[in-house]
Amino acid sequence: MAIVRMDHVGIVVDDMESATAFFVALGMEIEGEASIEGPWVDQVNAIDGVRVDIAMLRTPDGHSRLELTRFQHPTALSSETTSTPNMLGLRSIMFAVDDLHATVAALRHHGGELIGEVAQYESTYLLCYVRGPEQIIVALAQQL
Repeated sequence: MAIVRMDHVGIVVDDMESATAFFVALGMEIEGEASIEGPWVDQVNAIDGVRVDIAMLRTPDGHSRLELTRFQHPTALSSETTSTPNMLGLRSIMFAVDDLHATVAALRHHGGELIGEVAQYESTYLLCYVRGPEQIIVALAQQL
């Protein structure tokens, strides 16, 4: 037994439009969108009557994908808290970018906000965390 590849990371969102726009502004490309329901979806989720909309996005190099899922039925459960980098669970999704400051500026137009500050790690990287729609934390790294 061996892993062949990591296929995608999935994120449940309530506002599909703003979440999709945020990741497109980051530079991801929409690979496809669909509404999904049926017995197999119920089986996989262990929930009856699942109806979801998904948007599959990919990085420009084609190697990584992100699936955004909006539950039509049943409605998604809310965590009621603002995510921070030290919360249990999925911490962040990190992207390598060619211009960190320009990327942060573009994401601000789509609801992105810096969590802390842009920091330099030695003479190697500029790094930061950005909180986007749905409290999703995105880590950005620019190699120097």
